[in-house]
Amino acid sequence: MLVLDTSALIGLEHELAESRVGPLRDYLGRHKSEDLACSTVTVGELACGASETATRVLLRHLRKLPVSEALAYRAGELDRQLMQIGARLGENDNWIAATALHYSATLLYTDGDFDRVPGLKRTKVIQPTTER
Repeated sequence: MLVLDTSALIGLEHELAESRVGPLRDYLGRHKSEDLACSTVTVGELACGASETATRVLLRHLRKLPVSEALAYRAGELDRQLMQIGARLGENDNWIAATALHYSATLLYTDGDFDRVPGLKRTKVIQPTTER
């Protein structure tokens, strides 16, 4: 299973809006057999920047992984572990990383925030820089 981080979903939305196959669509096209999911925390992050309708459309084909008590313990454990080494994530990223760890999934992301999470299966998709 691939868990898509908020950054990956925003990048994917841009590629879809521009009708182009960029690095995210290319990666997903090469991994069609993978189940796609996102954390419910990601749903909240996306809903903060877009309407509910737009968010639902973007996420319509993804499984939404709920926060549960077991996942909460995993998030707390991860936060404690990262605090001990001075590499704490932001709160939402901690929950998203814990979700991927809890489900033994690969996290698909575009920024460097998750590089410091030990044991996290992850794929970083590099987005090309654009001149503005």
